[in-house]
Amino acid sequence: MGSVWDDLEGLVGSPSSSSAKPGVRGAIRPKAGFNPAADAEALENAMKGLGTKEKILIDVLTQRSNAQRQLICEAYQEAKGRTLLEDLKSDTDGDFQDLLVALITPPGAYDCHEVMKAMQGVGTDSEALIEIFASRSNQQIKALRDVYLKETETQVTLKMRKELSGDFAEALLILAEGQRDESPTADVQKAKEDAQTLYQAGEKKLGTDESKFIDILCHRSIPQLRQIFVEYKNISGKTLQSSIKGEISGDLEDLLVAVVKCAKSIPAYFAERLHESMKGGGTDEATVNRIMVSRSEIDLVDIKAEFKKMYNCSLRSALESDLSGDHGECVLAICGGDD
Repeated sequence: MGSVWDDLEGLVGSPSSSSAKPGVRGAIRPKAGFNPAADAEALENAMKGLGTKEKILIDVLTQRSNAQRQLICEAYQEAKGRTLLEDLKSDTDGDFQDLLVALITPPGAYDCHEVMKAMQGVGTDSEALIEIFASRSNQQIKALRDVYLKETETQVTLKMRKELSGDFAEALLILAEGQRDESPTADVQKAKEDAQTLYQAGEKKLGTDESKFIDILCHRSIPQLRQIFVEYKNISGKTLQSSIKGEISGDLEDLLVAVVKCAKSIPAYFAERLHESMKGGGTDEATVNRIMVSRSEIDLVDIKAEFKKMYNCSLRSALESDLSGDHGECVLAICGGDD
């Protein structure tokens, strides 16, 4: 499956999702003629009495933008004296409940809660942490950090220091600072120097100097990283990704590979994550929920296109054959039509 990642042709000039304007490549758009009070009323009626009318919950919450859902939450609380969150929690359960709750949570808070969940209890869910910190822009990380500080009165990085260790922690903490360089153009000379540094730190020596990989991959801008990938291939004859896989192992390898993939193509990265979460015996519903919700207004249209290109089947049909019940219906409603 390496092909999509090995191709560096045209990489340097192509636009990246991290600079995409919200809403343009999303599958969910704001609803025209939106009326939060009427929506709040419809949601309450759907949960009244015996049985819940799940279809109404799905229709309302998947066909409004997140900003509109926040207004529905306000209207709901004003009219009912209870929060929509409380009522959804008492009326639904399982993956379906998780998905509806995700939909009514502002993006920064949702990322924050997913990071909290990944560090709860014994051990950490390093896959979720890698996915979030490797793919989010500085602004998105700042939003996550602000919510974390507000809700816990401590910095997310302090909690991460307690939970994680070694080079993996170092790299993740740099990303969690949300300080990646944002300059829009690449400096070719500097990229050549960085590529040389990486070559000397890995392929060229016995053992690997992980700190050089961490420093360069976690600090440089996206255009700069893309230029480094090209220069690295010129120097070593290999892609940086394959060198990382050969030189580094464990969570740090997974994190640095994710950073490289996201610098190349965020939509292709998420298409691959979705595919991974559905293959084999069971489905990783938590990952499906997180990706579908967090990318629904950013680049889900592009993720669907990449998925089709990479796996010769539409994302919708893959989700359809993997998920069922109200949860499946709700994910499909976010996904939108076949393409």
